[in-house]
Amino acid sequence: MQTTGVQKVVSFDDQEIILETGIGLLVLHGEDMHITHLDLTAGDLIVEGLIISLEFSDDRGKKIKAKGKNILERLIR
Repeated sequence: MQTTGVQKVVSFDDQEIILETGIGLLVLHGEDMHITHLDLTAGDLIVEGLIISLEFSDDRGKKIKAKGKNILERLIR
């Protein structure tokens, strides 16, 4: 999958990728997903793997941002 308008990768693993775009949050759910190309200057992203679903929210969502924070806290421990 190729997308444009990506401003930030909030979090990612092989089953979920959370992206901040110019118009909201985009969440990809799948299996064996890998980011193969990322250019934040141009806003380009290419993901390979099985994408099962896409979720989009124009609300920058405290819930999703909090989830990213929890992941960071787990990595620091």
